[in-house]
Amino acid sequence: MLVLPSAAEPLVHRIQTVFTRPSFERFVLICVGAIVTFGRRSVSRILWTLGSAAKGHASSYHRLFSRAQWSLWPLAYVLASAVLERVPSDQPVECAVDDHLIEHYGERVYGKGRHRSAAGSTRGMLTWGHRWVTLAVLVKLPFCSRCWALPILCALYRDGKTDQQEKRRHKTPCYLARQLLATLLHWFPDRRFVVLGDGGFAAHDFAGFAVRHRRRLTLIARARSDMNLHVLPGPHTPCRQTLYRRRKYNLRPRCRKGRKLASPQKTVAAARAGGRTLPTQVLQWYGQGHKPIQIFSACGGWYHAYGNGTAALLPLRWVYTCDPQKPKLQRKREDWFFCTDPSFSAAQIVQSFAKRWSIEVTFEELHGHLGIHTTRQRCRRSVLRTVPWLMGLFSAVCLIFAQLWEQPSGRSLHHTPCYHKPEATFADALYAVRRSLWDSCLMKSLLGAQQMTRLPASVKRKLITYLAEAA
Repeated sequence: MLVLPSAAEPLVHRIQTVFTRPSFERFVLICVGAIVTFGRRSVSRILWTLGSAAKGHASSYHRLFSRAQWSLWPLAYVLASAVLERVPSDQPVECAVDDHLIEHYGERVYGKGRHRSAAGSTRGMLTWGHRWVTLAVLVKLPFCSRCWALPILCALYRDGKTDQQEKRRHKTPCYLARQLLATLLHWFPDRRFVVLGDGGFAAHDFAGFAVRHRRRLTLIARARSDMNLHVLPGPHTPCRQTLYRRRKYNLRPRCRKGRKLASPQKTVAAARAGGRTLPTQVLQWYGQGHKPIQIFSACGGWYHAYGNGTAALLPLRWVYTCDPQKPKLQRKREDWFFCTDPSFSAAQIVQSFAKRWSIEVTFEELHGHLGIHTTRQRCRRSVLRTVPWLMGLFSAVCLIFAQLWEQPSGRSLHHTPCYHKPEATFADALYAVRRSLWDSCLMKSLLGAQQMTRLPASVKRKLITYLAEAA
């Protein structure tokens, strides 16, 4: 068993009860190898990096993902608990939910489907791969001023054909996100959550789930400019005859609604046509910058009738934003948002939604530094385990680096000759964790204790620096 650095011991000690002893040792080795490996993150490549440190036959490490009996749910609970410890208990936990496409080709790859690529969505490009619905917690870490999105839960979206073959109910990305949030609410009953979603998660049923759990859950997402809005009705007590008919014929209560309201787009157009000047506020926007934004908001009830004869009216606040600094010849950027808690102010909704961009940065870092798109798994268990494992590894590296940063000797960034970074990035976090792993356990396992004592301190320091940079 490797002797891990002290910053990683608390997190590793928590997951020890999830595995048997042989599987736990192999899992820790695979995690260490995935951190220090460069290039593809396949199991063969990781074992090539570990070398003699990986004891046993190579097939036992491949079977860790394809056949070993262990579950991702206890690991996710341990990781979520460690991440939520970074959020003060008296503050709501801000989460970002989004779906991400990872390209994966092959005739026998489980769960593979044709999905619309975000890079080529304007051209209608469809790409073969896996579509993962990811839930990340926005955390303020001590080494950076912006919030980092640390993934804690993810689920694979399967197309209708795969669900029909496996005789499983088809679940949309919004339904999968709702299940992930329900799990988070069940695990932490004393915490309150604010979920930030893009336009793909602005569904009425997803917002209805947030309204049903409004004491602990609030949804902020992009809105349509033509929402079907109505006045919220007042309190109403049905008569005895109506209650009798409901009990006799097992009828559902009808959804009551007030008069029809104008859509948000028509409301803003009427305000401008009447000579009203929309107020301008300086708000925090993407990139941690502040910019003046024209803002307008109102409240109403979002009405939607479902195909099974039921309907729902959800109270919400919608917000309209526009950039007033655009030249008149250019098309102004207009954005629409909504929040299931009408007590939120318009500025609070816009600034909270701007934090959602951190999950896009996380996806980019996962591709650039952890090789999440380079896996080569095909069978069902391996596919369902590998990507969540790499996403959890991203969060683990950030937590370990936060522990190293809080130590007196850990507050130093590795600068390159090209430019000077004022704040730490994930590349700096990965470099620091790699250096700690090479120094504490890997060098001794590969070279031996006697060879390590013969190396001069300056040579050892340069060698570890080279290995951390090369990896």
